[in-house]
Amino acid sequence: MTTTAQYKSKLLARRAELVERSEEVESELDAHNSKDWEELAVERETDEVLEGLGNNAAAEIIRIDAALKRIEEGQFGFCVKCDDQISAERLELLPYTPFCRNCAT
Repeated sequence: MTTTAQYKSKLLARRAELVERSEEVESELDAHNSKDWEELAVERETDEVLEGLGNNAAAEIIRIDAALKRIEEGQFGFCVKCDDQISAERLELLPYTPFCRNCAT
């Protein structure tokens, strides 16, 4: 069984990974400055994909930060909606989840 400290470690590692990825996305977005119209079109398409990745990373960071706060408050592993315990299987798959299986659906 995974302990709260182990979940915290996993969450912090994932957060660091996402922050690094977000920084790479920002650098890539800033690097485009082509003058050719065709290249600009391709770059814009690429930028849209990168922006989507950046937005997804930012959303996951927010969920991770909320989970870390629940750990600090001693509420981690309990559903924020019904206060039931979240199953270990669910936490293994989604360690930042605030909901039990029943409330998530």
